[in-house]
Amino acid sequence: MVLQTLIGQGLWAMAAIVIVEMVRDIYHVVSHSWPPLQTLHNWHHRAYKKDFTPISADIYSKAQLYNDVPESLAMMSAIGILASITGIPGLWVGFIYSAGFLGGAVLRSQGLLVETDLTHEPGPLTEIPGIWRVNRSYHWKHHFDNVNAYYAGHFTFLDKFLGTALSLKNKTVAVTGASGTMGRALMAELVRQGAKPIALTTSPNAQFPNAVRSATWQPGRETQLQDLFRKVDILIINHGINVHGKRDPDAIAHSLEVNSLSVLALMDAFMATTAATSTGAATKEVWVNTSEAEVGPAFSPLYEISKRLVGDLITLKRHDAPCTIRKIVLGPFKSNLNPIGVMSADWVAKAVIALAKRDIRNIIVTINPLTYVAFPIKETAQSLYFRFFSRSH
Repeated sequence: MVLQTLIGQGLWAMAAIVIVEMVRDIYHVVSHSWPPLQTLHNWHHRAYKKDFTPISADIYSKAQLYNDVPESLAMMSAIGILASITGIPGLWVGFIYSAGFLGGAVLRSQGLLVETDLTHEPGPLTEIPGIWRVNRSYHWKHHFDNVNAYYAGHFTFLDKFLGTALSLKNKTVAVTGASGTMGRALMAELVRQGAKPIALTTSPNAQFPNAVRSATWQPGRETQLQDLFRKVDILIINHGINVHGKRDPDAIAHSLEVNSLSVLALMDAFMATTAATSTGAATKEVWVNTSEAEVGPAFSPLYEISKRLVGDLITLKRHDAPCTIRKIVLGPFKSNLNPIGVMSADWVAKAVIALAKRDIRNIIVTINPLTYVAFPIKETAQSLYFRFFSRSH
């Protein structure tokens, strides 16, 4: 009985930490919309240079006093009230946890504590943004990418719920396969999200709306795009071919070149540009349309083989990637290449963007319920296998 009680209170203690972090995130969101708190919170945004070094000791001190102290008091008050009403002892751990934030903020405001918190440590960004927990790269984006996104302080739950875990506003996004049905649908949705798409096409005669820049490329010449990639925030690799039932040498070579080798070459050319800036790990991303053929039949053997190959290699490369890599796993959508597809390309594009804004790294959009089960299992198992039985050097 005593053991059960201790376990129960331990679980409440962990829940209390999540609760106060949610309070902190909600307080943060309100601080960007309610003028009285906005005035206080602005001190926090004024306090740092782009490498997270303080602008000045005076502004840093005021930021701690005017933003961090009241934020900590809000956390303590909320969990204290909840613990008092419910009478659950474990919830007081959240009060103690919040008091630690208050103590640190007061000491920093008086110059008695030199060390800053982990998400504001100065220096170059070396990690890609965290998925479930906020790291320096994730929080850097709130300060210097879009102050109206990336609100989370420790856990990213609220941003995933609000769709603020990735901001596309003013992002330069290059899209391959741009002249196809899905490419056009993605670019239209990107424009609606405030992004600046660039259409990458192998068709020199392809026409695009005036709001969309375009550039041509050819498989085997991916490195020629590197100068362009230096100015690109997100590369969406969306091109591909389906030779259906063919299996002759030309069909094999063409499928591998377009669906696999050119994808890897584009990724490598793009990811090489992340080292050109100290913020590339935080700001640059690659999205790859790999298809649900990774885990299921497409009734086109070469399409399945080439897509599974590139999907497996992307899973391998994720372990050492210098930027975020997302997989886009789509079921059959209606297009010129697949007139019997059951999903609308416009609807699929909206779903892809909505999930990306919630920082989903494996974006699945399909009518096949088995894919939602099979793909995560396959991806997790394969990622662990690659981690244990391969190395980067």
